[in-house]
Amino acid sequence: MASNLDYLDPALLPLEETVQAYLKTEKELAQAEIAAATITHSPPAPPFDQRPPAGSYPQEAEEAQLHLQNLRDDLVRLRQQVIQQLPVRDEWVKVNLGYGPSRVGAFRVETASEAAPGGYELRVVF
Repeated sequence: MASNLDYLDPALLPLEETVQAYLKTEKELAQAEIAAATITHSPPAPPFDQRPPAGSYPQEAEEAQLHLQNLRDDLVRLRQQVIQQLPVRDEWVKVNLGYGPSRVGAFRVETASEAAPGGYELRVVF
C-alpha cells in the first residue's frame, strides 16, 4: 500500500511545482502561437483617406513574436530544471499534479535535438 502513496512524498514538492510551471508554460505557448498566427494571417486594415503618422508601424506581430520567443526560452529552461530534479532517468517518477498519481520521466533519445537537449526527452502523463 505504501508504494501507491509514494507520489505524496514531500521531497517531491519542488519537482511537482516545476512540472506544473512547465505544463502551464506549455499551454501558454500553444495559446500564444494561435494568437500570433491570427495576427500574421489577419487581413490588412481597410485603407483610410488618411496616412498613418510618420514613423509608425504595426507592432502587434513583432510583439507576438517576441512573446513567443520568451515562452520558448522559458519552456527550455523549465524542461532542463525538471530533468535535473528527477531522481532517476529512463524511469517514471510518480508525482502529485492534482489529478492523483501522475508520472514524469526523462527518457534517452537516439539523437539530441531542440526538443530533447542533452539526449533526454521529457514526458509527462497525468
